[in-house]
Amino acid sequence: MGGQWPRRSQPVPEPGRFDAGNPATRHIKNCLAQFSPATPSSRPNRFFYIKMAAIELSATLPSLPDGWSADKDFKAIGQLSAPISRAIEPVGPHFLAHARRKRHKRTFSEDERIQAAESVKKIQNEDDGWVSEPEDPMMLQREAKDWKSQDHYAVLGISRLRYKATEEQIKQAHRRKVLKHHPDKRAASGKDQNDNFFKCIQRATDILQDPVKRRQYDSVDEAADREPPNKKDVQKKAGNFYKLWGPVFESEGRFSKKQPVPKIGNENSTREEVEGFYNFWYSFDSWRTFEYLDEDVPDDNENRAQQRHMERKNNNARKKRKNEDVVRLRQLVDDALGMDERIKKFRQEGNKQKNAKRLEKEAAEKAAKEEAERKKEEEARLAAEKEASEKASREEGKKAKEAAKNAAKKNKRVIRGAAKDGNYFTDGEASPAQIEGALNDTDLIIARLDADEIAALTAKLQGKTDKAAIKTVFVDEAKRLTEAGKVKEGELKVLN
Repeated sequence: MGGQWPRRSQPVPEPGRFDAGNPATRHIKNCLAQFSPATPSSRPNRFFYIKMAAIELSATLPSLPDGWSADKDFKAIGQLSAPISRAIEPVGPHFLAHARRKRHKRTFSEDERIQAAESVKKIQNEDDGWVSEPEDPMMLQREAKDWKSQDHYAVLGISRLRYKATEEQIKQAHRRKVLKHHPDKRAASGKDQNDNFFKCIQRATDILQDPVKRRQYDSVDEAADREPPNKKDVQKKAGNFYKLWGPVFESEGRFSKKQPVPKIGNENSTREEVEGFYNFWYSFDSWRTFEYLDEDVPDDNENRAQQRHMERKNNNARKKRKNEDVVRLRQLVDDALGMDERIKKFRQEGNKQKNAKRLEKEAAEKAAKEEAERKKEEEARLAAEKEASEKASREEGKKAKEAAKNAAKKNKRVIRGAAKDGNYFTDGEASPAQIEGALNDTDLIIARLDADEIAALTAKLQGKTDKAAIKTVFVDEAKRLTEAGKVKEGELKVLN
């Protein structure tokens, strides 16, 4: 906080008291003003409570020297630490009460009076809505020592609720029973001062308000069980199955560790829902225990062997009851499954679908077999046709090859004959060397030509008788082959 703290000579206000003329008071008000809103009229007034501690010093402070002035003589020996931002959340009943008074513009006394009236009205409404249960005269005469065999819910008058009773309902029931059966009130009304039933009320409340003890009692509360219906009752009327079996499974579901417990459904439930329902119950995970039925173990420390014997006996009894309960529940689910018409319907639909799938499979297998046979026949036909076609192609190829061979032979004879008709590419009488060279060049050209080129050369020479023209055709062909790289320079002796 900024500002200068009052000097030692200025008196400090007493705790809880402010003096407007005191410099210390003005300093505190200035510091608090830094935390007030900029426009006080825009926000409600705030209350600040300042508690100032008085410190007694054993030493006497000396008097200030004459002429001492805070403006020129005051020296700071230290600095305040850096401010820290902290989140302050308004919580708690006192803040809620303050907010309620601000909202409704009430004073403290007005708010307290209105809240008290509302509390009384709430209690009256709860009492008006309470459905009282008749008290069994035999229950009122019960001995307090027999508390373990009593119906705790009936003692408190909430037997209609049983395991569904909330903590608040148990508290209200206890309050009503205490107001009615408290020994002092009975004595004031001139009734018997026997407090046995009052002790039963206290015992029932102690058990039902303790979560562990209440769960142990609920585990053996046979009054909350629903007897499963027989097959005859279920078959009397359509829809009886859901009406009669629904409460049974709801009652058994109170022992389930997994919540919520699936409902039994109706005739419109899907196969998945019905199967999920029965799967849940066939794998039921129960918290039910049977400690409440244990025989009392003596607290005599001198008889430890008897204690251990009773503990083993109780443990064995618990396991036996637990196993019997598992078998009982399994049989109950089996009975419900056997009476459930939806299961029969689903089985019929399943058999129908299974038969349809079987017929569909048989038809598919038959069609596949026929298709395989047809495909096999088609492949055989195509193979025969292919073989015949290949044979014909081979024959045709053989004939064509033979024809081409014959044509090539004929064309070669024509080319050689043209060389002879062209006088072996000389103007005068050809010498043996000239003839040999011309024939060698002609054979070389024929060797370097393919069938088409031989045919083309033959076509050029066809019908020519002029020696010069024949030589020109051979010279041009030799030149073409040389340029194409099929004949090297110097290989031709005459046609070069």
